[in-house]
Amino acid sequence: MTEHNYSMTTIFILRGLTDRPELKPVLFVVFFVIYLITMVGNLGLVVLIYMERRLHTPMYIFLGNLALMDSCCSCAITPKMLENFFSEDRMISLDECMAQFYFFCFAETVDCFLLAAMAYDRYVAICSPLQYHTRMSKKLCVQMTTGAYIAGNVHSMIHVGFLFRLTFCDSPQINHFFCDILPLYRLSCVDPFINELMIFIFSGTIQSFTITTVIISYLFILFTIFKMKSKEGRGKASSTFASHFLSVSIFYGSLLFMYARPNTVKEGNNDIPVAVFYALVIPLLNPFIYSLRNKEVINTMKRLMRNNKFHNILKQMFPTVEN
Repeated sequence: MTEHNYSMTTIFILRGLTDRPELKPVLFVVFFVIYLITMVGNLGLVVLIYMERRLHTPMYIFLGNLALMDSCCSCAITPKMLENFFSEDRMISLDECMAQFYFFCFAETVDCFLLAAMAYDRYVAICSPLQYHTRMSKKLCVQMTTGAYIAGNVHSMIHVGFLFRLTFCDSPQINHFFCDILPLYRLSCVDPFINELMIFIFSGTIQSFTITTVIISYLFILFTIFKMKSKEGRGKASSTFASHFLSVSIFYGSLLFMYARPNTVKEGNNDIPVAVFYALVIPLLNPFIYSLRNKEVINTMKRLMRNNKFHNILKQMFPTVEN
């Protein structure tokens, strides 16, 4: 073992999605369009919920924060990925790498808790509609949202803190399109067993708790839907339930496949395709799944456009545009 082998690596190289030059322009356009749609869809939903008082209910507050976290996740990953399509060195510093993973982990953790909160909210609304306003008060909604952000921050800080105990002495090339935690473990010349244990304890606990909450809530919702006498009401509820469940299944399924499999650190061939789903595709789909299928959101959007409120808001935010 030489001194060179254990020198600290402070610069990494992101290998990205492909090394084939002919595919890079095509992939750049595809993911740039995905990024634009993701940001417009999610931030537009946040602005819409903020502007319309009728949407200041627990369901839409959770949805607005989910959209905000999806935007955060996309901003943490996509710009650097797009830059690397045409960058010759594709380098990222250790500090940038840690920051990128922190915001990614923060957004994904908050998403887990928000999806659980949304599932519980729908359970109360569908299964106990007469008790909804007492059981899902604004105070409880704020507490659940605040708790999700605190848990997201603590969870990401724990993993980032334990990353600093590692020494990266092998090849600085990260076989990924962003600084995910598992590819970093593979570059470490220090045994990452403690880090893997932290993933098992904290990430496993968070995913187990939130997935159990979602499954139990959705099971009660499903039983209630089957008991509905109205075919129209049953069909509408089933359609909404199916679309929400599909999004949640893809999100949690991807996370479990990535971080809960045995020997997941050593087996890295499947990282990139799965990461594309939970880091890029899910933030793109969520605004459409949770809002464009919602008549209240669509009607609110149409009304605001007719009243030209979006234009007035933009004038207040950017007063120099008209000049």
